[in-house]
Amino acid sequence: MSRVVGIAGAGTMGSGIAQLAAESGFRVILWDVDETAVNGGLKRIAAQLDRRVERGKMTEEQRNEALSRIRTVTDLKELGGAETVIEAVVEKMDIKKDLFARLDEIVGPDVILATNTSSLSITVIAEATKRPDRVAGMHFFNPAPVMKLVEVVRGVKTSDGTVSRLMQLARDFGKEPIEVKKDLPGFIVNRIMMPHLLEAIRLYEDGVASIEDIDKAVKLGLNYPMGPFELNDFGGNDICLYVADYFYEEFKSERWAAPMTLRRMVRAGKLGRKTGSGWYDYDKEKK
Repeated sequence: MSRVVGIAGAGTMGSGIAQLAAESGFRVILWDVDETAVNGGLKRIAAQLDRRVERGKMTEEQRNEALSRIRTVTDLKELGGAETVIEAVVEKMDIKKDLFARLDEIVGPDVILATNTSSLSITVIAEATKRPDRVAGMHFFNPAPVMKLVEVVRGVKTSDGTVSRLMQLARDFGKEPIEVKKDLPGFIVNRIMMPHLLEAIRLYEDGVASIEDIDKAVKLGLNYPMGPFELNDFGGNDICLYVADYFYEEFKSERWAAPMTLRRMVRAGKLGRKTGSGWYDYDKEKK
């Protein structure tokens, strides 16, 4: 019998991880709060698999097999049959802690509870459970089926066995895991990425260069595949602001203070992604 992975959250990241697990041969239980949410996640997965078929990356039969491995549920208790549960809900500590407390009562004693948080404290999330040794971070990057890296993050009480199992799970998914040995905000990638995103906005605010030229400078001068404004639009300006505010509260340093332009854009609903206009639209409006 194939292994069973539970995914808590059927949004962009949760559905991406579910797709990845199903393509890797795992049976998947995909949970969210209502039918609209889980059906939306399943539609995203089906659309992504259809694109893979069109590009010759998989056959129609493989697509159908992957989809058949995914079971959608709206009752959290259904995750009780999973061997590992990966949480991928909104980046709000109170919501994550509540979810982990509920999962702790549902799943078996040996089940690992992993969070896909990109920045929040694993230790604090684990405190909501009676199994802090079996709680860790498993941070995938967007889009999860494509991006190779997974950060496996230790909380203060995370056991060596938990880290070892999650590192192997990431490899079973075809990913390259790295171990984050200390639970500090942002882990590795976001600690390095956030300063250059915020500094790019400050350069724009100071009139040093246009958004287009700052992105071009980073892509051609640093050989990054995306410029900071493109990356912000892709990941979501609201997420960038939330992480910056979280870092500011944790580190109490002005270097993490969110630029006012970013704050104004989020208040105006200019979130980037595909749900609202982003930096390039903002720049055109100013002109």
